Amino acid sequence: MRTGVLDIGSNTGHLLVVDAHRGAAPLPAFSVKAPLRLAEHLDAAGAVDAAGTVALLDFVEQAKRVADDKGCTSLLAFATSALRDASNADDIQALVRSRTGIDLEVLSGATEARLTFLAVRRWFGWSSGRLAVFDIGGGSLEIAAGRSEGPDVAQSLPLGAGRLSRDLLGGAAPVSDESAAELRSHVRRAIAHDAGDVLRWGAADQAVATSKTLRSLARICGAAASSEGPYVRRELTRHDLAGWLPRLTTMTHDQIAELPGVSANRAHQVVAGAFVADAVLELFDLPRLEVCPWALREGVILERLDQM
Repeated sequence: MRTGVLDIGSNTGHLLVVDAHRGAAPLPAFSVKAPLRLAEHLDAAGAVDAAGTVALLDFVEQAKRVADDKGCTSLLAFATSALRDASNADDIQALVRSRTGIDLEVLSGATEARLTFLAVRRWFGWSSGRLAVFDIGGGSLEIAAGRSEGPDVAQSLPLGAGRLSRDLLGGAAPVSDESAAELRSHVRRAIAHDAGDVLRWGAADQAVATSKTLRSLARICGAAASSEGPYVRRELTRHDLAGWLPRLTTMTHDQIAELPGVSANRAHQVVAGAFVADAVLELFDLPRLEVCPWALREGVILERLDQM
């Protein structure tokens, strides 16, 4: 079965075309992305503005054409934090449906965390024991932990790298000592507030990172390039990140974009993402996070296959 998975994120729109059937790993066949930056297109009323809406609609139309051209028999379309938080989400869903015929599902934060956890569990398997999974998106941080295919606890916090970069750093680079201190305190208070709900279930046997932000940070800290394939072990260690974090705050966006694993489109949110990752590693007392190549999109596919 060839399926398209359309992911409208806070930073990027991504269509992934996969060949999938039950009992086998989804095999990527084609991919197309566009930098939507919806989290930066929210107006004073919390609505996605006209420019953001046009960009979203244009990309969904493009994705539908590509899915048709690639022979997809179905298209699973969903949106995450930016649209979840938008005051005009219902209007945008109606526009997408009217323009393209596509039902764009807005996932709750808990559902996003749960489906990402499912993908990680399937990737690493039962031998990984109790999993703790962390995903830093553009608009939110998802945390999930458990021993089964479904997590015992799933959290979604408004600590996305794009959101924090916009709201607390004002997009500035380099970052002043005062702004860095404010961001560090804000992130740690927010994570610590509900950390007990995760920690009371016991220590993780394996702690896992998903999302482009965490993959980029791992690459900056010396992990293998994506060109070496998905089966190479990659990790982000607390020690390495602690060494890089002060350096990142002194760099411009252009300098950050020149680092390995960082695209120009995401350079502006690397520092904020690094502060979130640093807080996760310390507050949950984790020496490292192992990077998983599967995340939310794969979780959506796997759940659909399970339902068939």
